[in-house]
Amino acid sequence: MAMEALGRLVDVCIGAAPVDLSAAAVTGKRVALKGCGGLTIVVFKGAGTAADDPTFTLQQHTAASAGTSSSLPIIDHYYLKDAATLAGTEAWTKVTQTAAATIVDPGGVGTSAEHQQILAIEVDAAQLSDGYTHVSLNCADVGTNAQLGAILYLRRDLFVARAPQALAASL
Repeated sequence: MAMEALGRLVDVCIGAAPVDLSAAAVTGKRVALKGCGGLTIVVFKGAGTAADDPTFTLQQHTAASAGTSSSLPIIDHYYLKDAATLAGTEAWTKVTQTAAATIVDPGGVGTSAEHQQILAIEVDAAQLSDGYTHVSLNCADVGTNAQLGAILYLRRDLFVARAPQALAASL
């Protein structure tokens, strides 16, 4: 039997459960990068209304709660699947930008609100500033019209392989 990836290569954690992004700003949960080489952040969102384009902000933290928080301006590219209705046939597009902590209007065409999207953002554990151990991704309030979204964290390159049921909580 082939070895499974969950527990050996990756661990999956919640960043933000599916929520209406217009209800309020979404504060992503903090995830520890201790014990792994990095993190792939996956955002998926439904279509909304014109001009309600999302803005995502990456932060680093010195603790799982409280502690010191600051922006993590390392996003110089991300990957995007974008369509009015995602069908599963879309290819990833690499979107580049000047290194920043934010992604404004994913895809940069002024119509991200009207599209269904999947974003993938890579964070290497070595990119955190000294003393910082956790990261989170937040989403600003998109406006007044409903737009559903969620954030998943994929901790990757685990230092120690474990059975999935033996993985320690990573938040």
